[in-house]
Amino acid sequence: MFTHLTSSRAVWAGLAIAGALAVLAQPALAGECPADKIKPNARQMVDYKPVGVTDVTLGSIDLGKQPANIRDRELRFRKLTIEPGGIVPWHSHDDRPALIFVQQGEIVEYASNCVDPIVHKAGDLRPEVYGTSHWWKNLGKETVVLYVGDVHKDPHDHNM
Repeated sequence: MFTHLTSSRAVWAGLAIAGALAVLAQPALAGECPADKIKPNARQMVDYKPVGVTDVTLGSIDLGKQPANIRDRELRFRKLTIEPGGIVPWHSHDDRPALIFVQQGEIVEYASNCVDPIVHKAGDLRPEVYGTSHWWKNLGKETVVLYVGDVHKDPHDHNM
């Protein structure tokens, strides 16, 4: 029994070390631009139109009518469905912070501040804040589903 306990501890310790090394070996967290690829104005604006994208607002809250009293802003929650080959056109988050959750599929982001494309997979959460301008494309064969929470100013602004 003592030998079994000792060998079990050794196995668990080995697994813990292997797991830590696997995490440390990753160049960047999933869905992020690697630190050595971040560069201001790495990518210029492109004028692609939306292709194969469905954008449905699931709900919104007028933040001017809430205790936070953030006038002329709305908290919005949406579902974006991007078909294979679909494009979410270039847009900026300088005045519209957002959180994007990839519920299904894999999609590529082309960010203004990253030299390389950024791959986002199911389960990734992408913060979009001041300084983020980008466009996205579904290069895969599976439909991508994104859930988006953003703080929106202009109700007529239909940027995705």
